[in-house]
Amino acid sequence: MLARNADPIVAIATAPGRGAVGIVRVSGADLSPLVRALCGRSLRPREAHYLPFLDAQGGAVDHGLAIHFPSPNSFTGEDVLELQAHGGPVVLQLLLARCLEAAAEPDPMTGAACVPDLRVAQPGEFSQRAFLNGKMDLAQAEAIADLIDASTEAAARSASRSLSGEFSREIHGLRDALIHLRMLVEATLDFPEEEIDFLQKADAVGQLARLRDMLAAVQRRARQGALLREGIKVVIAGQPNAGKSSLLNALAGAELAIVSSVAGTTRDVVAQTIQIHGVPVHVADTAGLRDSSDEVERIGIERAWGQIESADAILFLHDLTRAHTSDYATGDADIARLLAQKLPAKVPVLHIWNKSDAVPAERLAAHAGDGIALSARNGQGLEALRDRLLELAGWQSVPEGVYLARARHVQALARVGEHLDGAAAHLAMRDQMLDLLAEELRLAQMALNEITGEFGADDLLGVIFSRFCIGK
Repeated sequence: MLARNADPIVAIATAPGRGAVGIVRVSGADLSPLVRALCGRSLRPREAHYLPFLDAQGGAVDHGLAIHFPSPNSFTGEDVLELQAHGGPVVLQLLLARCLEAAAEPDPMTGAACVPDLRVAQPGEFSQRAFLNGKMDLAQAEAIADLIDASTEAAARSASRSLSGEFSREIHGLRDALIHLRMLVEATLDFPEEEIDFLQKADAVGQLARLRDMLAAVQRRARQGALLREGIKVVIAGQPNAGKSSLLNALAGAELAIVSSVAGTTRDVVAQTIQIHGVPVHVADTAGLRDSSDEVERIGIERAWGQIESADAILFLHDLTRAHTSDYATGDADIARLLAQKLPAKVPVLHIWNKSDAVPAERLAAHAGDGIALSARNGQGLEALRDRLLELAGWQSVPEGVYLARARHVQALARVGEHLDGAAAHLAMRDQMLDLLAEELRLAQMALNEITGEFGADDLLGVIFSRFCIGK
């Protein structure tokens, strides 16, 4: 895609399907000839004009609003033409085809093609043009897709903050402080014979400590932002008839899974995304774990283990009405042993004691402090479970002030931290390790620059923008 970034592009910019209004967007170096071909006249910049969109014979494809944004005052930094038509799929496809047709027609004023080489845009290519032309940095461009894909109100607000540049300003603040420290180190390297120790006089140790504190604060907010964007995957596991489907329904507030007293009712994975204080939690109900001679149930159990092994947290559900029996206790012990074998140590297992409404108080007290007791039937204990899930996810702050971040941002910041740790070690022995200190600071700045796109490989840009929707 990057090799063709000079081509003029066109696409339907609104979602597929029927709607009151649909938009066809064109971006390129000079669209004035195309504007005249489609609208029959030139348009005043950045003003909406109601007029017919003309076909090759001068008839109307549709009537709507046309807006011409001459470069550089446009979303992409190029000339942009937006045609706002009626939102029927056929109408928009006709208008898209007419743009491509008109682009190849000769301009009466010059005799050349109106817009040579106009083509249909690839996913994310308008946003990519905006990034390449300096209208936004890479973190802001990614925030466009995150705002569109936001699954919660908190995620949408955080994505909007990232789009407005809050995250980028934090990164630029870190970069500026890092550049200043690099300047001091390079000065000391370049002028070793000077009597003045630049690093000591400028309190390089203190500057690096403050830089690491700034980074830690950004990392905390970035991790929270990544959690708002990605959420966590929680799998409900346990023996048959422990109430896994009932718990999923209770958490979701809807009858998603079939609930029955017949053991083995759930044969496949049933998943639902819920919100807990704005954080998306992807909950999966799985088949009861046991030895079974039923082929279909065995397949369901295999899928359950597949879900368990990819989870961020496990809700191990126990049935309080049967927990005191030897057979049931043995089954739970077998599952606990397999969980310990199959799960990475970092994946938490939360023990949930279900059916608390159906057992005497003394039996309930026997499990006090060992997980969470609840009733999926009447909702008792669900709020405590929701709070515990947020705690397991690492949620520590309210959404206000959090900007949306991606996993790659969190990883890049982690690399910055590693290089700053290395720099601190070399600074402590600066007489012997000054060149290594300079290299660690340089690598830290490169990792920061990857976040905003000031440094990054073309293949990384291709991957990022290819995940956008067409027309964005």
